[in-house]
Amino acid sequence: MTNKAVLSASFITNISGKFLRPARHDSRRIQPPDAARTMKKSTQRRPTMTDIAKLTGVSQSTVSLVLNNASGAKFSDTTRDKVLRAAQDLGYRMTQREPVAALDSQRERNLIVYLADEISTSPHPVVSIDGARDAAFANGRMLAVYSTHGNAQIEARVLDATLGNPNVLGVIYATVYTRRVTLPAVLAKVPTVLLNCYTSDGSVSSVVPAEVAGGHTATDHLLAAGHKRIGYINGEPWQDAARDRLKGYRTALATADLPFAPELVREGDWSPDTGFEQTLSLMREPNPPTAIFCANDLMALGAIEALKQLGLRVPDDVSVLGYDDQEIARHTHPPLSTVVLPNYELGRWAVETLLQEEENRAAGAPVRRRTVKLDGPLIERGSVGENSEAKQLAINNISD
Repeated sequence: MTNKAVLSASFITNISGKFLRPARHDSRRIQPPDAARTMKKSTQRRPTMTDIAKLTGVSQSTVSLVLNNASGAKFSDTTRDKVLRAAQDLGYRMTQREPVAALDSQRERNLIVYLADEISTSPHPVVSIDGARDAAFANGRMLAVYSTHGNAQIEARVLDATLGNPNVLGVIYATVYTRRVTLPAVLAKVPTVLLNCYTSDGSVSSVVPAEVAGGHTATDHLLAAGHKRIGYINGEPWQDAARDRLKGYRTALATADLPFAPELVREGDWSPDTGFEQTLSLMREPNPPTAIFCANDLMALGAIEALKQLGLRVPDDVSVLGYDDQEIARHTHPPLSTVVLPNYELGRWAVETLLQEEENRAAGAPVRRRTVKLDGPLIERGSVGENSEAKQLAINNISD
């Protein structure tokens, strides 16, 4: 691989040298004009691109493209103005350092290796890459992204080919599913931050989504709408995300002094098919739920279709809430309320932490390893409605 390829400003490549173009994401529903003032007053933290995305109803990727004035990016003037106005209202600032003077300079390491097990199998990794890239560029660094397809041999070849480069500052080690990992031994000698994964001993800083909090937020939203019989369709239980979202669901019920009802929980596999099948199963219960929380948006899509087949309206008869905020959530009928996975912020945090730890080393200051869990906001669209006794009676008639 040539130095020119390694130091390319923005690319995604696998070990075979093929280049992949990041996927694009479209718009979300616009929130009320005064939402910026409310958001700005309600938090003391620095506004993020996720905040801008929530306020404007566009994706995190679109916000990034607008604020970075990305060359060749296609979006309407209306979208551009909306994002810039929201950024100004929120007081968002893109903090930048002086750019690296010369890419071939040995005086400052400027290349961050982003090692991902998968990119193309899910929309989430691409958004995390956007966040990592923007944080790298804002600090005068380059990001080289490699997809290993979870193959240990490919991973070893990538590390062998890249870590010998004197310009390499460190590694972002990312996984498509949140999980515990055992790092390659070679990374023990290289500054490394984990994205969407963690080690058993906490020896490396890591950032993951706050899944328990997300499950709690989703369930609490349905409780606030008056629902007490809330069905839950989970993902595959061996995954951290499924286990933690279920924990959040149960915690929210307990906080509301409602008993956990095992008959209202079903196990799926993240697909629309299981969302469809398990919704039919839930609605056959003698006392069926008035709301269904699905552990991802694809299962929520199946849930909506199943309810339509039963002659039930969403949200007039039964409410449905998803998780992830995938692109499909904007195009269901009605549009799906959902909890956002903060993928963009995960990417930014990983790079910013890597750079901060490097600064501490250079200054002789202690490097404190930490594991951070980032919250994602709930986006209200049109799939959740207020509960009533009349709704419970209507769905009870269906189950009969």
